[in-house]
Amino acid sequence: MSLEENKAIVRNWYEAFNKRNLALAYELIAPNYINHTLQLRGREDVKKSITMLIKGFPDLHTTIEDIIAEGDKVWTLFTDTGTHTGEYRGLAPTGKKITIKGIDISRIVDGKFVEEWQVSDSLDFLKQLGVVEYKGFPDEVM
Repeated sequence: MSLEENKAIVRNWYEAFNKRNLALAYELIAPNYINHTLQLRGREDVKKSITMLIKGFPDLHTTIEDIIAEGDKVWTLFTDTGTHTGEYRGLAPTGKKITIKGIDISRIVDGKFVEEWQVSDSLDFLKQLGVVEYKGFPDEVM
């Protein structure tokens, strides 16, 4: 597949997720899919993870900030926004709005996601929810 076709597949994934067209989103996941960061394997793990995420943040929306393709990999810089109105990973709803930036590296084979790695600021996520207090580095360190 071409680089543009691979980028289109990734864009379609995020669009399907944002519209909650999860049947289409799941079709883009290969049966042998592996998410190395979240330790997900296969479509069923992806379904469980997304169900939990949407339960905790029903209005979650992902905006693609930049997208780059090379070979069979697509790098996506994204921003997630949402409101924590449902239980998420055992955390009772806080009602707080979150904005998180992250990067996904997706390997696409035959039009499907087969591998992924993700990087996002988990500490900032927990800070925004009020779960942890983090004030940054003292001035003398900087």
